[in-house]
Amino acid sequence: MNLGLAFSELVGNVEVAGVQCTPQEDGYIIAEQIVCEMDATPPDSKPGPVQLCIGECKPELRTRSSQLYSFVMPSVQGLSPSRGPESGGTKVTILGENLGAGSSVTVLFGNQTCEFYERTMTEIVCYSAPSLTGVGSVQINVSVDRAQVRESLVFQYIEDPTVQRIEPEWSIASGHTPLTVTGTNLDVVQEPRIRVRYGGRESVNVCKVLNTTTMSCFAPSLTAEYRPGLDSVKHADAFGFIFNNVQALLTYNNTNFIYYPNPYFEPLSTNGVLEQKPGSPIILKGRNLVPPAPGGVKLNYTVLIGETPCSVTVSETQLLCEPPNLTGQYKVLVQVGGLHVSPGAVNILSDSLLTLPAIVSIAAGGGLLLIIVIIVLIAYKRKSRENDLTLKRLQMQMDNLESRVALECKEAFAELQTDINELTSDLDRAGIPHLDYRTYAMRVLFPGIEDHPVLRELEVSGNGQLNVEKALKMFAQLINNKVFLLTFIRTLELQRSFSMRDRGNVASLIMTALQGKLEYATDVLKHLLSDLIEKNLESKNHPKLLLRSRTESVAEKMLTNWFAFLLHKFLKECAGEPLFMLYCAIKQQMEKGPIDAITGEARYSLSEDKLIRQQIEYKTLILNCVNPDNENSPEIPVKVLNCDTITQVKEKILDAVYKNMPYSQRPRAVDMDLEWRQGRMARVVLQDEDITTKIENDWKRLNTLMHAQVSDRCVVALVPKQTSSYNIPPSASISRTSISRYDSTFRYTGSPDSLRSRAPMITPDLESGVKVWHLVKNHEHGDQKEGDRGSKMVSEIYLTRLLATKGTLQKFVDDLFETLFSTVHRGSALPLAIKYMFDFLDEQADKHGIHDTDVRHTWKSNCLPLRFWVNVIKNPQFVFDIHKSSITDACLSVVAQTFMDSCSTSEHRLGKDSPSNKLLYAKDIPNYKSWVERYYADINRLPAISDQDMNAYLAEQARLHSTEFNMLSALNEIYSYVSKYSEEITAALEQDEQARKQRLAYKVEQLIGAMSLES
Repeated sequence: MNLGLAFSELVGNVEVAGVQCTPQEDGYIIAEQIVCEMDATPPDSKPGPVQLCIGECKPELRTRSSQLYSFVMPSVQGLSPSRGPESGGTKVTILGENLGAGSSVTVLFGNQTCEFYERTMTEIVCYSAPSLTGVGSVQINVSVDRAQVRESLVFQYIEDPTVQRIEPEWSIASGHTPLTVTGTNLDVVQEPRIRVRYGGRESVNVCKVLNTTTMSCFAPSLTAEYRPGLDSVKHADAFGFIFNNVQALLTYNNTNFIYYPNPYFEPLSTNGVLEQKPGSPIILKGRNLVPPAPGGVKLNYTVLIGETPCSVTVSETQLLCEPPNLTGQYKVLVQVGGLHVSPGAVNILSDSLLTLPAIVSIAAGGGLLLIIVIIVLIAYKRKSRENDLTLKRLQMQMDNLESRVALECKEAFAELQTDINELTSDLDRAGIPHLDYRTYAMRVLFPGIEDHPVLRELEVSGNGQLNVEKALKMFAQLINNKVFLLTFIRTLELQRSFSMRDRGNVASLIMTALQGKLEYATDVLKHLLSDLIEKNLESKNHPKLLLRSRTESVAEKMLTNWFAFLLHKFLKECAGEPLFMLYCAIKQQMEKGPIDAITGEARYSLSEDKLIRQQIEYKTLILNCVNPDNENSPEIPVKVLNCDTITQVKEKILDAVYKNMPYSQRPRAVDMDLEWRQGRMARVVLQDEDITTKIENDWKRLNTLMHAQVSDRCVVALVPKQTSSYNIPPSASISRTSISRYDSTFRYTGSPDSLRSRAPMITPDLESGVKVWHLVKNHEHGDQKEGDRGSKMVSEIYLTRLLATKGTLQKFVDDLFETLFSTVHRGSALPLAIKYMFDFLDEQADKHGIHDTDVRHTWKSNCLPLRFWVNVIKNPQFVFDIHKSSITDACLSVVAQTFMDSCSTSEHRLGKDSPSNKLLYAKDIPNYKSWVERYYADINRLPAISDQDMNAYLAEQARLHSTEFNMLSALNEIYSYVSKYSEEITAALEQDEQARKQRLAYKVEQLIGAMSLES
């Protein structure tokens, strides 16, 4: 590419993502490289290409990049470590997001630059500079290019580490003897080392920090190699420590550290090999073996015979080694400090002749051994009797524990059953809050997208509405041509840029476009599934991998959508009720015990990850809530817990007051204030955070009913939230007080649904920077009172609560599974779609000669239960107008995992290290598996459905819902893929014989021409 022949041709002609970029002359390489500096960018700038032109900016001299340049906002979240010596040199890691953006980064500790080392998108590493202001905290400011990161961090300079004492104050010339260093602030040193200089040579050795005042070091060596002639005591020229950037300790003068000569060993023999009898001690002679140091500290010798150590006794001039029981020749190696020396080898002779003393010794030893064996047998018998008694005692304790757990389950189940009976009696009158067909289909087909174009009339800017509609009707004819549609889908799936999201989107758009022609859609789906099976078998993949939920071809997503369309009636009339009852049972059971508003953990849970693992004291209260529709009618009693936050209380009141109203039609807790009515006039507004909120050690605890001292049978009311709040003490005698210290915009409005993280949240009060908690602090946090710590049990003891919760919910899980795995549903027949699709899979297996029942079972499981039902179980909000909290979501995920395991043919070996959700239902899964096998066998025995009956059923379903989606809008969305891959689609149509006969390529070109005129 030609990037200009002169710098002047580029001035003012470079844009990056729509922002002017000024070329820099010093970075310009003629025709090859341009370096430019960008102007300031508006906050809402979108990604865009680099655009430039040369000279006069003629069209032929203008170009744009294929890559997009995007803008990010760097932010910082923390640093490690957060303190260091005032002399600097601390290697500091700053954590955040988008920190690798831009071309340069500057970090200031106060007014000092932190020496840059390296950076990634999530961290910056630099070395702190010496503090100009001495000990104290400094603000850390991070700048990326010209942009300063908004958030600021604090780094604390503390006094430099000092060394007060070294023990012992001696070593040997080869060093590496252990030293203990005592001082202050030693724990801030990152890579401590000890140094010595002698005779122009510097030697360094490592240290390890033990705590703030102590570290252990290995003495550096005085000389590079072992010199036997060095026989006098030496003082080092310089002795000190390398502690980050602390210069004061590089030379440490407060010690009289001396080096004694290395121990010297004479050769074992003149020829280097000492002949030795078995059991005889090996004597190594030498000098300087025991340095004359005060304090009684001695050298630690290790003597190896070959690779086997021997026990050693040391004196001034010799070392006595008790050899191990060996025969043969071995090298002798002496290790002391950094000195490794071999005085020779030893040859231990074998002595196999038994002498009289040896025979007497063996006989005595044998007799002694026999006595010992008899004593051991007597002791073993006595111990066995004690163990039997202990085992019986433990068995009794286990039986008692089981009885207690069973009793707790029974009580909890009875209590829940009472509440569920109340709930079901209400449901009989009001009905289950089913979503309408259109909302349900949109949540399954396009999850997370509320206002999708297929729900609206097609809108075209300008005057081309009629022409575009005419072109799209031409496109509808193409979509209704099976040769075109199959070629279109196959061609898209061959493109590398056609992502997983694109596959799901195209499958959903095609199904919405063909909602009124379900017979045709079913025919296309069968062709695509047949292709997929052949492709799977040709690529030598295991047949069981077909249709598994981790893969997502257009055919597989269309299959999910096909079931979603055809099973809606079954969900509404049959399967919806046990699913809704399970959801209600989980929600009620969770809310019977404490739920942490920050972490989402609960006392009652099926999920180990969302279980509160400590004892929380709580009490159930009844609040009398004023009827919001008529204040003169009787008050409504609401069950709450005294440990609930104010937001949790509001949500429970809304559940009670509006229990027969769909969730989307209720007021939101965040829009309501909770008033505590004390007498006729006094009214106090309760909030999660106010001036009474407790703050201890940077931790702020959300207000609860216990904190507000609300007692049983108090009168409360939910009123619309006021636009302002008054900072007036509650003791003032006014009609309505608010004790919030924040404006309404700063009130805590978090709900468990949005708080998946276990980490503590940061309060909206950004100035104080304290962390918010409710019932439990972050598990890794160690800031707890000693009294609390002593009263806590091992957290795993609370895992039995999972069993209690599982026992309580068992009936509802069984009811749901029994409904889904049964061909007879309270008198209604099995949906035709299930029988029709299962028969199709069996036909395909017969066609390809697959007779393995496990493979057929897996195909059916991957086709319906794992592809459709698991999604519905995990997301009941796809079917009902409800709110799903994070603890309910965690419990439903455990049920969905159990459902998946029940459909699997493989055996799962479980042990104590297996996940708790698999262990929880381990005994139930074999039973569920038998239900699945019976279900598939029952379906297989049902009479086959003729194509005529199936088509009549599909035509009826299409007629009922033909107006749910706007077909032209759906076609317009699909057309974007025709436009993007037009060349590839045209080429594929020209290669296909049937497509050539029908001139489909020409029709596509006509369509593109008609659509491009309007664009």
